[in-house]
Amino acid sequence: MSEIRTILSTRSLTVGYKDKKQVKSVLSNLNLSLEKGKLTCLLGTNGAGKSTLMRTIGGIQKPLAGDIFMQGKPLESIDAKTLSKQLSLVLTDRTAPGNLTVYALVSLGRFPYTSWLGTLSQKDKDIIFMAMEATGTLEFANKHIGELSDGERQKVMIARTLAQDTEVIFLDEPTAHLDLPNRMEIFHLLRELAVKSNKAILLTSHELDMALANADHLWLINQNQSIDAGLPEDLVLSGALEEAFKREHLRFDYELGGFKRISKNVKTRIKLTGEAILIRWTRSALERAGYEVTQENSSIEIKVSGTLKAPLWHLNSNDITYKSISELLNRINNP
Repeated sequence: MSEIRTILSTRSLTVGYKDKKQVKSVLSNLNLSLEKGKLTCLLGTNGAGKSTLMRTIGGIQKPLAGDIFMQGKPLESIDAKTLSKQLSLVLTDRTAPGNLTVYALVSLGRFPYTSWLGTLSQKDKDIIFMAMEATGTLEFANKHIGELSDGERQKVMIARTLAQDTEVIFLDEPTAHLDLPNRMEIFHLLRELAVKSNKAILLTSHELDMALANADHLWLINQNQSIDAGLPEDLVLSGALEEAFKREHLRFDYELGGFKRISKNVKTRIKLTGEAILIRWTRSALERAGYEVTQENSSIEIKVSGTLKAPLWHLNSNDITYKSISELLNRINNP
């Protein structure tokens, strides 16, 4: 008999806010599920409701309508201490105190399991060690949080969450304010933790390229205040991803796997042929310069040959070759 992998699910869920004057619905009719061993990424435009949804299914904020289930039980029926052993949540607005050591902060993840005195058992210490080892934070265990870089601090927050030892982990914008290498490392770390530890990890992000490369599933907030859920590749090919971020003069490039602006004033059309990887980067530069790249016949034709480290560009079958895109563009712009 196959293992039941769904650990958290929603049924006809509506999330939003209530105040004395009105009820504001942000997202509605949500039927979603999180699976063990999977990294799920929640994507949407600013203000679309990502944090609101995460707070609601994390038990911090009450839903306006519908149901949330944790391991088949209504979330509202689970007491706070029990839930803290099943679900851990890291929000962007929770900053780590600078006077705590890394080890002390990670140890706070064991709070749901300790007595009121907060005494750590050997089992607690073993789990803390494993959490720090898995996140690569052992080397600065005795440092204070204030001494760490943003990337190191984010790893520590993930280690604390791992020490809490829950089957479900929520992270709100875990790569915010990080540089590219650290963003990549955090995404790869979370993907590895989901698979190796059989945990269901949900994160919100603006990192579209990272999400497409690393997430097992996407929850994509669409224009109708609902969510399209599925494999990243399915949501790309169905057009759902492009539709969710639809803007004037902005389109999704299905070949390059990212959004790009459509130039209002196209200079001219250029036929581009050659090796695929060389075409990819030549095309990027040409389109940024305002040219339309096509495979159809044109008055300007460029063929790219050579290798990745030693490419050559041929313009209109001339004997003259160009050794950089910069040289090529200079020639085209100044005929």
